[in-house]
Amino acid sequence: MLMPPLLLLLRRLGRPLCAAAALAAALFAGPAPAQPVSPPQPEPTAARPCPPATPPLGVEQVQQGMRDARDRGYLWRIRKDGRDSWLYGTLHVARLPWMFPGPKTLRALRESDRLALELDLLDPDISRRLQALIAAHKDVTPLPALLATRMAAQTDAACVGTKLGALRPEMQAVTLMALAGRPDGLDPSYGIDNFLAGLAHGLKKPVLSLETPEAQIALLSPADTAERNKMVQTMLDELERGDAQRVMLRMAMAWADGRLDELQSYGDWCDCLDTPEQRDFHRRLVDERNLVLARRIDAIHEAGHRVF
Repeated sequence: MLMPPLLLLLRRLGRPLCAAAALAAALFAGPAPAQPVSPPQPEPTAARPCPPATPPLGVEQVQQGMRDARDRGYLWRIRKDGRDSWLYGTLHVARLPWMFPGPKTLRALRESDRLALELDLLDPDISRRLQALIAAHKDVTPLPALLATRMAAQTDAACVGTKLGALRPEMQAVTLMALAGRPDGLDPSYGIDNFLAGLAHGLKKPVLSLETPEAQIALLSPADTAERNKMVQTMLDELERGDAQRVMLRMAMAWADGRLDELQSYGDWCDCLDTPEQRDFHRRLVDERNLVLARRIDAIHEAGHRVF
């Protein structure tokens, strides 16, 4: 059942952006269908202008967005035993118009009897467990002074105030990576999975989580303090050089424009699969997880359901 290319194409990241977007979405609650949302306003910084704030999103704006929506990304049909299921490669960090499913995507969702996501962030239990897993603890070893200073500078540049202080250091860096595209209009508040979850709940369709918060966070949990510090340093390097923003924008535009070849060749231009450690992380984050996700999707289909 694993469709080419790999399940959820955007996991070709080689860095923890997808899980990072889930963390950011949990911290900065994004829009949901037919529910007015007032995201936190950025706090000013003297160093550089803050990224634009995500505007409040109300019922009329959602309705207009749905009317204007066009199909983006990649949608595959799974046909077996007289039933169709659907596989949709999504963006966890997107622009506002991209959040709304186009006609073909919406029709596939309506024809399905349930929605399966990596994580349903609208499930209170999932959200609670995720928050607990990423929270800072008293026994966590602080970052070295230089890394702490660099983290503070990136936190200030992201205009998130003190919100990240409640997270473990590596999760602070992970979340900053997910927020790196906001100057280009790419925001976790516009995550497509989260909107689809809200839409499916509104349509009274069951929403399933294919993974657990524990499994996702385990992938981002360093084995020891030295590995954690190296992980944080790597992400800060990418943020400071602008690589995180550059790669996110190119990947997002390839998705939005349907440039499948460019997305498939991600490893050739991301500068993120150059070391054995990066390639090992990519293998665990992409290849091994995709097999698990594909088997779970197959099991839902085999149980007699039409799953999106």
